[in-house]
Amino acid sequence: MTAAGAQDLQTRIGAMPGAELDHPFGPEVAVYKLRGKIFAMVADDGGPRVTLKCDPVLAEVLREAHPAIRPGYHTNKRHWNTVHLEVGIDEAVLWDMIESSYALVRGSLPKKMHADLER
Repeated sequence: MTAAGAQDLQTRIGAMPGAELDHPFGPEVAVYKLRGKIFAMVADDGGPRVTLKCDPVLAEVLREAHPAIRPGYHTNKRHWNTVHLEVGIDEAVLWDMIESSYALVRGSLPKKMHADLER
């Protein structure tokens, strides 16, 4: 993925309803949260990658099907996947994963926090 592509990725993630950008691990890792809960981490230290929350069963299936998807980098390997963007992955698969991660975090929030997150 090019630098422009990585920037587009971050712009699109940041535009998701309620997404908050933070840099708790330093400037090289963009952390996207929903009401304080992480749903995506975009890093470019040692190769562009995005780490996303995932259903544990689906996480295994995705890892087997796509060489770019590996167990979460510095996260719980059961619930997180890291997509190594330089390896290459279909954009539709990547966006499905991003939207799924967002939905998992959104679903874990109290119902009263959902109203202002409607698309």
